[in-house]
Amino acid sequence: MASTNQPRIGVGVFIFNSSNKFLMGRRKGALGDGTYSLVGGHLEFGETFEECAAREAMEETGLHIVNPQFLTATNGIFAGPDQGSHYVTIFMVATIKKEDETMVETREPDKCEGWEWVSWDTMKEWASGAEKRRLFQPMTDLLEQRSGVVPTR
Repeated sequence: MASTNQPRIGVGVFIFNSSNKFLMGRRKGALGDGTYSLVGGHLEFGETFEECAAREAMEETGLHIVNPQFLTATNGIFAGPDQGSHYVTIFMVATIKKEDETMVETREPDKCEGWEWVSWDTMKEWASGAEKRRLFQPMTDLLEQRSGVVPTR
C-alpha cells in the first residue's frame, strides 16, 4: 500500500470459542502477506467498532459473533515490505455459540488461506519465532505496546 498522510483504521476481532481459543488465519495477497492475523478489516464510514467486528466476522468466516466488546488499540507504522502504511488498530473481543465452532468458513480465499483456533500462549510462541510463523504487524504491536493486555472470552 502506498504511503498516505492519514492513518487508516483497522479492526481486529478475537473471536473466542468455548475452549478460550480464538481464530487466526494466514493472510495472502494483501498487506501483511504470509503473516497470521485475526478476523478483521477496515472500519467503514459511519460504522461502530462493534458493527465492523460483526460485519468482518460474517464476511470472512460466516460466523455470527456474540457481544463484541472493545479491548484496546494500537498505533502501528509498518516496516519492511509494508513500509509507509500507518494504522490505528482497534482490538475487539467476541464469542460465538458453541454449536457454531465447527461452522467456520474461509469466505475470502483470495485474502486468507484458512482459519485455525489458537491459544494466547501459542500465538505468543509464534511471535517469539519458535514456530516459524510470522504475525501480522498489528498483532506484534499489541504484544509490544499493550503487554499487560490478555484477551479472554
